[in-house]
Amino acid sequence: MRKVLSLLLCVGIALVVSSTAFAQSAPPATGPNLTIGLVMVGPYNDHGWSQANYEGVQYVTSKLPGTKMVYIDRANTADRPGTTVSQLGESLVAQGAKLVIFSSDDMTDEAIKFAEDHPDIFVILTSGSQQWKDGKNYLPLPNMVNVMGKMEYMKMVAGVAAAMTTKTGKIGFLGPLINDETRRLASAAYLGARYAWVNYLKKDPSKLTFKVTWIGFWFNIPGVTSDPTQVADDFFNSGFDVVISGIDTTEAVAEAAKFTAQGKKVWAMPYDYDKALEEGKGVSLGVPYFNWGPAYLRIIKSAMDGTWKNHFEWNDPDWKNINNRDTSAVGFMKGALSKEASDAVDKFIGELGKGLNLWVGPLNYQDGSVFLKKGEKATDQQIWYLPQLLQGMEGQSVSK
Repeated sequence: MRKVLSLLLCVGIALVVSSTAFAQSAPPATGPNLTIGLVMVGPYNDHGWSQANYEGVQYVTSKLPGTKMVYIDRANTADRPGTTVSQLGESLVAQGAKLVIFSSDDMTDEAIKFAEDHPDIFVILTSGSQQWKDGKNYLPLPNMVNVMGKMEYMKMVAGVAAAMTTKTGKIGFLGPLINDETRRLASAAYLGARYAWVNYLKKDPSKLTFKVTWIGFWFNIPGVTSDPTQVADDFFNSGFDVVISGIDTTEAVAEAAKFTAQGKKVWAMPYDYDKALEEGKGVSLGVPYFNWGPAYLRIIKSAMDGTWKNHFEWNDPDWKNINNRDTSAVGFMKGALSKEASDAVDKFIGELGKGLNLWVGPLNYQDGSVFLKKGEKATDQQIWYLPQLLQGMEGQSVSK
């Protein structure tokens, strides 16, 4: 009897160990045939964040024979009340997906739940940091990768374009919801604008106004968010002549075109998607955009060939050519810039490529407390988890 009990105990321990080992392993390689699932927060053709992700996966399927995409867009509570993001991921698995991309930071909790519930499915979570060993929210999941492009650089470029163009010295930033990501991107735009204002135009930084107005989400949801059209109008009606958009849709550019048609000289910049520049020609100064294709291709290849490792990546531009579709994670397409502004943008990009760092003190937070002492350089963690806007910026730093 004791031998039987001992044998059963050994078998039980072996099963536990085996189960634990499996749970700590990446899923098996998919091989050459792979269905890729994509969950998008907005419409797949929004001329913004979601479309940039959609076309990023299209890039992958064009490069890897045997791959195909299935997708669900409008994954938000307004468009799909009562349905969770993890449930949407499961519906893609039911369509054959062995890898699912959750393409928005606000999907984080549901993406983690999905990854934990489906250890046999590869998961990519864009803009999250759970697989960052040096991050605040490290939660190792063997089947998850976090990926983001260093858009901060391109928002700085947008700030330079705005500062070189404004005639009133008043730049507006049309922001989405408030979180670490959106604070650091708005702050990066401000740093770029201030740098050009002081170093290229030789003007007093106290004469530059940079105001952020948040609408409450990545795009307009009637009855839930502020109306981005109205926010853009409010900027233009109160002397702001350049609006940098931080939302997924193009209302700022549309309103700039409307005001220009009425005889006002105003400009705007869309966000996320390179072809958004095609809207509002003559008033769109340029667009900072994401190019998801190269990162998605590299990560998805690793799922196919068995080299997958859970990790976090925050990818730089290709400074040799920030608009190289095969190599650069982010880019900036120039639009209706004056020659002086265009030259300044080119000069600034060149300086960034040679190591210019605007995240250097002295810099204070918006409430006056010290962010970086004189000469101190921000760490990646300090930038990623930026808790406030910077001193010199107007607007909310935290949600009320």
